[in-house]
Amino acid sequence: MNKKILTLVIFIALIAIIGGIIFAVTSSNNKTGIGVEEKGENETIISNKTNDENQSSQVNNNENENNNANTNTESEGKTLIVYFTQSGNTEKVAKIIEQEIDADLIKLETVKTYKSDYNDLLDEAQEEKSSNARPELKTKLNIDNYDTIIIGMPIWWGDMPMPIYTFLDNYDLSGKKVAAFVTHGGSGLCNVPNKIKSEEPNAIITEGLAISGSSAGNSQSKVKDWLSNIGID
Repeated sequence: MNKKILTLVIFIALIAIIGGIIFAVTSSNNKTGIGVEEKGENETIISNKTNDENQSSQVNNNENENNNANTNTESEGKTLIVYFTQSGNTEKVAKIIEQEIDADLIKLETVKTYKSDYNDLLDEAQEEKSSNARPELKTKLNIDNYDTIIIGMPIWWGDMPMPIYTFLDNYDLSGKKVAAFVTHGGSGLCNVPNKIKSEEPNAIITEGLAISGSSAGNSQSKVKDWLSNIGID
């Protein structure tokens, strides 16, 4: 009888030990499962945060690109009228052009002062042409933002005044649309567009406009037709 009781006690103890082991293993697995889920949630949060940051960065990049595009658009298509004059006839035509189109207007001035007497001026201009002079310009320009340059000048001794040659030497007009107009006393255009092309081979040169000095102040119709023909408006 005592032996049977002892056997029963041992059996019950074994069952208790086995039950304890099963409970411990189950509890450990449950804790491990919770840890994976928490990690998964953290990864989702990090992932969402990263996506949000990437989307925010993309929005900022798009805004910057749009701002850059707007800046470029503002600078595209700008026109500059630059002219050299002594008698004032070329200036009259330049101002008529300015009235017809949206453009900036700048007068080229030299460091030296030209003679006011007409005959003396002729002699001075001839001397400059003979010596292939490049009179220094007092006017300083930034032409980077201009796509189109309109150059105005009188004809001196069948050619461009030497200050215009200085301008062409000083500024690179490559890729820009360049249109020239002249005022004259009977000589006409004097092949000025081709002369500009020789100085600025990478510029896009349009046909030129020649206006008689005596009709400079009444040249609106000719100016309008010329601008239309060369596609500047």
